[in-house]
Amino acid sequence: MKPSRLSQLAVPIGVVSIVVMLVVPMPATLLDILIAGNMTGAVLVVLTSMYVKRPLEFSSFPSLLLIATLLRLALNISATRLVLTDGFAGNVINAFGHFVIGGSLVIGLVIFAILLVIQFVVITNGAGRVAEVGARFTLDAMPGKQMAIDADLNAGLIDEQTARTRRAEIASEADFYGAMDGATRFVKGDAIAAILITFINLIGGFAIGVLEHGIPVSEALSKYSLLSIGDGLVSQIPALLLSVSTGLIVTRSSDSDDMGTVVSRQLGNNRKALQIAGAGALGLCLVPGLPKLPFLLVGGALLFMASKRKAAEAVEAAEAETAATGAQAAPAQSDEDALRAELAVDPLELVLSPDLVSLVSGAGADLLDRVKLLRRSLATELGVVMPPVRTRDNVSLPQSTYAININGVEVARGLAPAGTALAIGDGIDGLPGREAREPVFGVDGKWIPVEMRGQAELLGATVVDRSSLIITHLSEAVRQHASRLLGREDVAAATKALKRTHPVVVEDLTPALLSLGEIQRVLHALLDESVSIRDLVRIFEALSVAAKGGTDPDRLVEAARAALAPALVAGQATAGTLDVLTIEPRLQQTLLESVRPSEGGAQLVIEPGLAELLMSGIAEQFTTHSAQGSKPVLVCAAQIRMPLRRLLRLSLPGMAVLSYPELAASSVSVNALGVIDDVRNLVP
Repeated sequence: MKPSRLSQLAVPIGVVSIVVMLVVPMPATLLDILIAGNMTGAVLVVLTSMYVKRPLEFSSFPSLLLIATLLRLALNISATRLVLTDGFAGNVINAFGHFVIGGSLVIGLVIFAILLVIQFVVITNGAGRVAEVGARFTLDAMPGKQMAIDADLNAGLIDEQTARTRRAEIASEADFYGAMDGATRFVKGDAIAAILITFINLIGGFAIGVLEHGIPVSEALSKYSLLSIGDGLVSQIPALLLSVSTGLIVTRSSDSDDMGTVVSRQLGNNRKALQIAGAGALGLCLVPGLPKLPFLLVGGALLFMASKRKAAEAVEAAEAETAATGAQAAPAQSDEDALRAELAVDPLELVLSPDLVSLVSGAGADLLDRVKLLRRSLATELGVVMPPVRTRDNVSLPQSTYAININGVEVARGLAPAGTALAIGDGIDGLPGREAREPVFGVDGKWIPVEMRGQAELLGATVVDRSSLIITHLSEAVRQHASRLLGREDVAAATKALKRTHPVVVEDLTPALLSLGEIQRVLHALLDESVSIRDLVRIFEALSVAAKGGTDPDRLVEAARAALAPALVAGQATAGTLDVLTIEPRLQQTLLESVRPSEGGAQLVIEPGLAELLMSGIAEQFTTHSAQGSKPVLVCAAQIRMPLRRLLRLSLPGMAVLSYPELAASSVSVNALGVIDDVRNLVP
C-alpha cells in the first residue's frame, strides 16, 4: 500500500480501534504497549508545539487533542476492567504505582492530587481562558483584517491571488482559535474524569478484593491503591503534557521562529538584565545559612553569558560602523539616484492647498481610503488600472483649492472650503453660504456650513461632502484622460496577464502581426471614446483578424469596436432603449464624399461654413434632447464614424458616435429622437 494511502487510513482505523477498546477486553501486554505509545505521543505533541512558528502550522491540534483524550479514556476503561477482574493491569501501571507510592498510600494519593491540581487548576484553566480570549479577539479582528486586504488590493500592492490566500488564512485562523476554545473543554473534562476513574478503581477494587476474593483488608487496600494510583499516573502524565501543549499553542504571539529560538534570543539579548540577575544570585551567597555553591554556579553562569553578549555587541557595532562608512564612501551615486527620483514625473497627482491637508491626515480623514476604492471601481469600468495617486500640498495654490495633475500637467482644478459641504438642488436659496458650481456636471450649488447639512437635506437638496466632491472630480478626470494613463508598461503587463489565461490569442497577435506600440495606439483610441478595454480577449481576437489586411490605425480601431459592439451599444442605452439621432441620407452622402486620408487618420474635408453648420445643428439637437432627460447618440455610416467623431470631439466631447453595423449587432430597442437634415442650408 502506498504511504499516502496508508496515512489516509491511519486516523480512521485508529478512531475505530479506540471505540472497540471501550467495549472489548484487552490483554495486559497490549495495554502496556498502548500506554507507552500514548506517553510517547504526548511528548511528541509537546515538542511539535514548541517548534512550530505559527499556530496554524499545527492546525490539526484541536482534532488531535480530542482523539488523544478519547484514547486516554479508553485506556482508563481497559485498565479499570483489568484491575477489577484480574487485580493486575500490566507491568507499566504496576511499576508506576510502586515507584510513586514508595510503600505509602498517603504519598501516592498526595502526589496524584498535586498532579491533578497542576493540570486542572493551573494549566487547563489558564489555557482555556487564553483560548477563549484568543477566539473572541480573532473573530473581532476579522472585519478589520479583511478591509486591510481589500485596501491593499485596491491600491495595487497585492494581486488577486495573494488577496485570496490572505483571506483564506484569516478564515483558517478564526476556525482554528474557535476550535481551540472548544478543545480546551475536552482537557478540563478529562481531568475531572481522571479523578472519578481513580476513586472508582480504588473503592471498587477494594470492595471486590474484600467481598468477592476474600483478601484481607490491609492487603486489598495496598494492592488496589497501588494499581489505582499507577493507572491514574500513566493517564495523567500524558494529559498534563497535552495541557501544556494547549497552553503553548494558544499563547504563541510570534511567528518569526520556533519557541526555543525566540525565548533564548529575547532572554539572552539584554546584557544589563543578565548582569543584574547574576550579581543578585552572587549576593544571596552572603545571606547566613544559605548554601553557597548553587548560587555561585547560577550567578557565575549568568555573568558569563553577559560577558559573551558584550563581545557580540562589540562585533555588531563594528559591523554597523563599517556599513555606515561604506554608505558614505559612495555619496555621489546615492545623490544621483535621489536626484533622478525627484525628476521622475508622477502619472497622477492630487495637489492640495495647505488648508486641505486635513482631508488626508488626521482624525476622520478618509480621502486616501476613497482613492483606493476608486482604483478598483475604475479598473472594473474602464479596464485600466489607475496608477497610485501621489498626494502632496502646494503653498502656491489659493486657499481651499485642489488640482489634479496627469503626467505633470494640470487637467482639473476645484474648490473645497474647510468646514463646508456642497448643497445642490432646489430650495437652497435661503441657506447661508457661497454660490458655487459643481465641477463635474456643472450644476449650480452652494457651499453651506457642515452644521446646515440636515436642514438642506430636509429642503430636498443633495449635500456632497468635500472628500466625495474631490473623488468624483478625480474619477471624471481619469475617465477623460484614461488614454494618457495607459503606458507601454501597462500594455505589456496586461498582455502578459492575458497570455497566462489565453496564450493562443496573444501569440497569434503579437509580435507577429502588431507590436505593443501599435496595440497601445488602438487601446488609446478606444479609451478616448470612453470605450472600456476590459475585454482584451475580444479586442485581441478582432485585431488578429484585422491586422492581416494591414495596420491602418482607424481600421484596427473599427475592428475592435465591432467586436465590442453589443457592449458599446448597451453601455449607451437606458433601460434597454437607445436614444438615436441620425443624419439625413443626402447630407450623409456629402460627408462620405468628403472623407480624405491623412497622417492623423481619416478627416472630413469640407468647407468651414458647412462644418460650422453641421456642428451647430448636431449640438442644438444634442442639447435640446439632453435637457429633456434623454441620452442622445449619433448614428451614421461606418465610413464616416471616425472622421465625424474627430470633428465633434472638441465641441461635443460627451456625445457618443456609433455606426449602423454596431447598432445592428445589438438587440436594444431604438428610439429615434430626430434627424440632422438641414440639407438646404448645408449643401452649396
